[in-house]
Amino acid sequence: MKSLVCIYCEGNDTKLAVVGKEKDSDKVKVFRTASVSVAQSAMNIEAAATGFNLEEESLQLEGIDNETAELNSDMEASSINEVASALSGLNLTKELFIPALTEPSLYYHLYEGPRPNKPAKLKQSIIEEILETKNVSVERDSIDFVELSDKSLLSVFLVGEVACINLINSVAAKNNKKHYKVPTVKSSDLSLAYYVAKKKKFFPDDHSLIVYIGKEYSKLIFLHGRRLKHIGTTLDIGTSNLHTYDVYFSKILLEMENGGIPSLDNIIVCGEDDSENLILSFYGTFPEANVSRLEFDELDLSEIDDETKEKFSVYSIPIATAIDYYDELANLHHGISLLPKSVREEQKLFQFAWHSYIVLPFLFIAAFFFTQRMLENNSTINKLDKEITEKTILMRQNQETLGKIAELEGKISSFDQTQAILDSAAVGTGIWNEILRDISRFTGKKKSIWLTNLTRVDRDNALAEGYSLSRYALTDFAYSIESATLNSMFYEALRDRNAYKFNLTFNISTYPKEK
Repeated sequence: MKSLVCIYCEGNDTKLAVVGKEKDSDKVKVFRTASVSVAQSAMNIEAAATGFNLEEESLQLEGIDNETAELNSDMEASSINEVASALSGLNLTKELFIPALTEPSLYYHLYEGPRPNKPAKLKQSIIEEILETKNVSVERDSIDFVELSDKSLLSVFLVGEVACINLINSVAAKNNKKHYKVPTVKSSDLSLAYYVAKKKKFFPDDHSLIVYIGKEYSKLIFLHGRRLKHIGTTLDIGTSNLHTYDVYFSKILLEMENGGIPSLDNIIVCGEDDSENLILSFYGTFPEANVSRLEFDELDLSEIDDETKEKFSVYSIPIATAIDYYDELANLHHGISLLPKSVREEQKLFQFAWHSYIVLPFLFIAAFFFTQRMLENNSTINKLDKEITEKTILMRQNQETLGKIAELEGKISSFDQTQAILDSAAVGTGIWNEILRDISRFTGKKKSIWLTNLTRVDRDNALAEGYSLSRYALTDFAYSIESATLNSMFYEALRDRNAYKFNLTFNISTYPKEK
């Protein structure tokens, strides 16, 4: 669970406590506390600093407006720095800020009118009564109510801006954030009353008084049993301006008369002063009442120092606010929530006006339509990708086939060339067969002649060389071959016989002869 930063804005004094609670533990742990002085408004500062009467000396104040504004700005900046310093080291974007307010930041109204069964109608009836009796218009989100011990309803509401929330936003702005998370706004009086009633376990018929003493203001809260009975008006006395405790006693008696409380059985003291002298003074005035301090023994205070532990009652209201919020989350009781609509809207991730909600269904329809079209297109793309893959594989197979065809075409082409060469060679072979047949036919008849060399001189002519024993045989040999020319014939002794060496050329283009 996220940690809580509970802030109680009491006049010029602001008290805060950072607490947390483990998921598996019911014990609340206090991490740090702080009490910070917050600057007053510019008019209050000027009046206190100069002593002017604002009604009589209004003209004199006009000349020092700039100095007043500068002084106010400096004091506000100093106050924000003090609060930011008290929260330094924390990841504030993950924390929950809960303001606890009291009068005059919030207002109470006792409602005794008709009670519709539905809470929304009941709240509307309270708003209408406040408008009629007090002439104050209240927003539905800025009002809540609680049932008192006598079954009447006490409504709590806010009007206008909340200074404590503005302080939180100023700290956020100092840390370069737009705002921090504020889940609810609590009433300090109601939270303190709930915490005391939960802790003390009063008898059903007991009338109890909670006395909270602050630095400048004090509160008187009355209980009947464990239910809220009456909230007294805020007393403008505290530790900073209190000279005697007797003033409390007269105020208590007056509020008892206003609240219809006959006697006091219990008095619980907390706040800035819970000294022994104060307790003894109450014993002297209300001898029949059980007077005690508000203890915090159920809290884990190991993270804070001893000096803070001794004066821990100062932070009674921030702690009570935290317990109130945790118990409300755990459905142990139903507390109030006064979070203004403006703050709620500001903290939304998406901020819409009323007409924007009309557009929301169309946005969902459009998103559904585009999503469906996208899925259909993705399906089509997947099919096309599959076809492209198949076509690519087929194209590669075709390319391999074309390569094989080209290889076969090359072989076929080379076969034609080879065939032409073979045909040419075959033709030449036929010519030489004819020539050799004619030569062998003649030499078979004339055994006195033989060849030693037969070559082709050029495309059309051939050369024959050899020997013959008869010169006449050579002449006949030349006549036996068509277009033959006996170029030379030399006498040459061949062993013991006479021989003639010849050189004969003839035309082979006339072969093969037609039959």
